[in-house]
Amino acid sequence: MRRRHFLIAMVALLAGAVAAGIGFAAPYGPQLFAQRSGMPVDVELVLAVDVSYSMDPEEQELQREGYIAAITSPEFMGALRQGMHAKVAMTYFEWAGSHHTQVIVPWRLIDNPETADGFAADIARAKYTRASRTSVSTALLFGASLFDSSGFRGMRRVIDVSGDGVNNNGPPVTVARDEVLAKGITINGLPIMLKRPITSSMDIDNLDVYFEDCVIGGPGAFVIPIRQREQFKEAIRTKLILEVAGLTLQPRVVPAAARALRISCTIGEQIWRERWGN
Repeated sequence: MRRRHFLIAMVALLAGAVAAGIGFAAPYGPQLFAQRSGMPVDVELVLAVDVSYSMDPEEQELQREGYIAAITSPEFMGALRQGMHAKVAMTYFEWAGSHHTQVIVPWRLIDNPETADGFAADIARAKYTRASRTSVSTALLFGASLFDSSGFRGMRRVIDVSGDGVNNNGPPVTVARDEVLAKGITINGLPIMLKRPITSSMDIDNLDVYFEDCVIGGPGAFVIPIRQREQFKEAIRTKLILEVAGLTLQPRVVPAAARALRISCTIGEQIWRERWGN
């Protein structure tokens, strides 16, 4: 009965997510897992967080506060307890250009409020850093590499990538995405759209569309855009609950082969060349 009530609540949450403009991707194919040893968990979750210079200090603080609040929330713990193992494994790293990837919290088992609090506390105490350029592709490839040393065996493997810009450095984002998806890893996105694009910036109006068409993929993949500062905590909490619960919204699935891309997946590289010539 408790599980039924939880699922009803999650259906309501998903309905609200649709109303808020969450985009979902089509299933990319079956998840293909090699036989791996390690503690079984419901999901292995990589949190990939943008710290490029386009993220101002206030946005960085809001982003961290959002993850801390989400991981320590009763709703997150409720979603965790409904899993087959009632355990998840998570790691948190920050990224910018292809030269900057930094693990802030290594792989950690989350199975009760105390372990969740410990994970959040490690995020909170880490020193803030920022770096140049934006390489979504490097974030995806680095995130995928972390599963090799997780020490866990997840029923699902997910990379959750947040950012406020398009790929302008490193490999093409679609090449990296397809390499990650071929390993049976799902990619979800949290595009941060607080600033209005200006001529001198790398920002674009439809970053959410870019994430939907060029970044995310895998079974049940989704995008939750953040357009207002007040949405940070709720958006991140919703995203983590969906990922931990493994819920999807089938009515929003659109077969990728049935539509043309709505945006160039090399728009970041194009803008960079136009502005700086290399």
